[in-house]
Amino acid sequence: MTVPQAHGATCPNCGAPVRFLWAQAVQTTCPYCRAVLVRRDLQLERVGQQAEFPLTGSPIQIGTEGRWRTRSFVVVGRLTYAWERGRWNEWHCLLNDGHSAWLSDAQLEYAMTEQADPRGVLPDLLRVHPGETYFWNDTGYDVVGVTEAHYLGTEGELPFTSWARTTCRFVDLQTPQGGFATIDGSETPPLLYLGEYLTYDDLALRNLRTFEGW
Repeated sequence: MTVPQAHGATCPNCGAPVRFLWAQAVQTTCPYCRAVLVRRDLQLERVGQQAEFPLTGSPIQIGTEGRWRTRSFVVVGRLTYAWERGRWNEWHCLLNDGHSAWLSDAQLEYAMTEQADPRGVLPDLLRVHPGETYFWNDTGYDVVGVTEAHYLGTEGELPFTSWARTTCRFVDLQTPQGGFATIDGSETPPLLYLGEYLTYDDLALRNLRTFEGW
């Protein structure tokens, strides 16, 4: 994938240059002063300050490129959540057709999803239990987990504002064929994302972060 031309702006907090790779980005974080910035028309507004963001053990980073089926992508942002068994990354990816997707990266398990129209009301997340089955696009998805997660931080470009988030509920579902779905309770109403589990090799990643000793 050819990385799109960056659009420049200036951080209203420190005056440093801020680049946007995705024209539809709503939020970004200044890489210099860590100010959380939201786009208001053509202006950037500081809405918060990013705390010390946790390092990730993942080789994926902003600028990593890869492929999902027939479409290439570049990573332009990251959200990180913590839960009782650890934490995971949600990498915001710009696809070569102009759409965006999310690459979930948790303990060497990967899944790629896109936002989907549930074509109806999603279930009450407080009443969902593992083992239940829900149907989207004529495919049955079995609930495999309900997670209470705490928002840790962000970097790069996102399609929504995230700076005021605290605790969120997520419902993960899967199919026997490797399909994956998640209901994201961080928004009101919740959002549905559909996709699939992938292996590291499936993603054909490049421009990865290197670690000492590699």
